[in-house]
Amino acid sequence: MRIAAAVLALLLAAPAAAQYPPPRKDLPGVRVDDPRRPVDVRHAPWSAIGRVQTEVGGRCTGTLVEPRLVLTAAHCLVSPRSGQLVQPGSVHFLQAYERGRYTAHGRVIGFRTGEGYRPDASGPPDSDWALLLLAEPLTGPVLPAWAHAVPPGVELALGGYQQDRPEQLLADVGCRFLGMARGMIVHDCAGTRGSSGAPLLAVIRDAWQVVGIANRVRRDVAIGEAVGLHGVRRFVEGQ
Repeated sequence: MRIAAAVLALLLAAPAAAQYPPPRKDLPGVRVDDPRRPVDVRHAPWSAIGRVQTEVGGRCTGTLVEPRLVLTAAHCLVSPRSGQLVQPGSVHFLQAYERGRYTAHGRVIGFRTGEGYRPDASGPPDSDWALLLLAEPLTGPVLPAWAHAVPPGVELALGGYQQDRPEQLLADVGCRFLGMARGMIVHDCAGTRGSSGAPLLAVIRDAWQVVGIANRVRRDVAIGEAVGLHGVRRFVEGQ
């Protein structure tokens, strides 16, 4: 853990490009030696992940964490036209989406964002999460939300519908937890635009768990940040 903290301190304090591989110019958050690969959405943990779409053209990634609850990033729900949050009824979740097919479709009837979240991004970074309430429960697999600290040394995975391959789920399955910064989980999982809202995954207690929600990447180095789930837990458990 002390080694990870030291690496993180260097990343944040020193010239970034000298400390960690730079990202591809066309894909912020993805290293030149792109580790992302297509995964089979028919199998766990990927079968609980889907595409979050709005009727104004927004596309992100989300995860079914309960039969009626989908976890994603709050900024995925901001209309590019008005700069405000869209109406819940205009949001859809397509579970295990791939090339126009999906195992289940859920229409959103309400959502909750993190405390202090603002569509203009002026709120706390760790408020950028949204819990979507579906009109009907989906019968597909779910992934539990881990609302505790990320265990030291645990390997991570990140899968999302990304701008260069929006019709297929791409995942980096061999990445690391680097530490915490400003309340955010810092990791080296490859992910670019479109992976916002994607689950940061880890195997804990012999089961896949969602430990964070991807919501931003650094432009100077190929590392990303994710929101931890401490603020989400009570809402998931309350359903």
